[in-house]
Amino acid sequence: MKKILFGTVALMMLQACTTSDLVKVEVENTSDWVRMNEMVELDYAAIVDKLQLAEDTSIVVLNNRGEQVPYQITFDNKLIFLVDELEPSHARAYLVKPGVPDTFDVCATGDYYPERVDDIAWENGCIAFRAYGPALQESGERAFGYDAWVKRVGYPVVADRYAAELNPETVAEIARLKSVAPDSAAALYNSVSYHVDHGNGLDYYKVGPTLGAGAAALLDADGNIVYPYCYNDFEILDNGPLRFTVSLRYRPFVLGNDTVVETRVITLDEGSQLNRIDVTYHNLKSPTGMVSGIVLHDVDGAMEYDAALGYAAYAEPADSLNGQTFLGMAYGASVQRAEPVYFDEAERAARGAEGHLLMERMYVPGETITYYAGAGWSKWGFESSQDWFVYMKYFADKLSTPLVVTVK
Repeated sequence: MKKILFGTVALMMLQACTTSDLVKVEVENTSDWVRMNEMVELDYAAIVDKLQLAEDTSIVVLNNRGEQVPYQITFDNKLIFLVDELEPSHARAYLVKPGVPDTFDVCATGDYYPERVDDIAWENGCIAFRAYGPALQESGERAFGYDAWVKRVGYPVVADRYAAELNPETVAEIARLKSVAPDSAAALYNSVSYHVDHGNGLDYYKVGPTLGAGAAALLDADGNIVYPYCYNDFEILDNGPLRFTVSLRYRPFVLGNDTVVETRVITLDEGSQLNRIDVTYHNLKSPTGMVSGIVLHDVDGAMEYDAALGYAAYAEPADSLNGQTFLGMAYGASVQRAEPVYFDEAERAARGAEGHLLMERMYVPGETITYYAGAGWSKWGFESSQDWFVYMKYFADKLSTPLVVTVK
């Protein structure tokens, strides 16, 4: 029998309020998995209308124990909050009502870093990522895909990593010491570098001229990947506490007879290892193959993939110092293919990698394709590659069987 976990405190509140004073939200898990850390989305305009809220009236979201739950109103006017754990065939009720919200910690956040060649970097309590910007492209460096920064603390760390690595006084001192005391210069660099784990994780993932940690790309008429370069302009749409969203627009490129402009909207929610990525190719005139890919740095990395279930997962070989990085992609539906594709000798040398684990489907002009891509770490949440593969299969399954949300 299905159980609705609706506590005594919440029931007392229902008895004390009229229907216009509150909105009841029931969240049901109809899948066979325990659902962990999933975001619920509601139409905030409908909530406002149902509660008859004045423009300056704030709200609170309460769980079944009558406790406030962190929430966020997103750029596209959704009310979101996190459901931390929900057993199969169970439901839970929440209340939304006028009130003064508590102050909650920011978990999902990001920023633009012009001081680091226009990086945009973002994170939640699980993982961090970055996308490369126009200043890096103008430098001639080739870095096409997403970078993954592993972390092992639940609070934001990316801004502090940049501040330490790029401190002008420290950078100048390292430069001075290089000519007179190289060992001291190296020690000082290692003490501030985000490529070294100082207790909260690090950046040790290599992107280079590849798709990195799950970037998308079109295929040309010969089936070759048309690699995207760095974003050209951006807009941060959401910045916490529970969701970070950024819109990236890329420079025009020519594919056949079309001059194509790519836009991506990247969303990272608290509790998720994977970004939601919405990709649109403007001005494309005919259906074209599209892939998303994870770079394969080593042929010995373990992988699992299933085109019918629409997911792919990769575990890089373990690093004796820094542990093991896990990567994954999911579409929530079947794709045309999911498989490793290896470079020939020349391309292997040019890209500094063995190939990609690719997922392919057809892009139809005018559509927006949504998929998910992200990473995990053996030192924060995943003890083995098998743990990661289970997570990715679960993630793909939950996309096809979302939580059932009913507003009353």
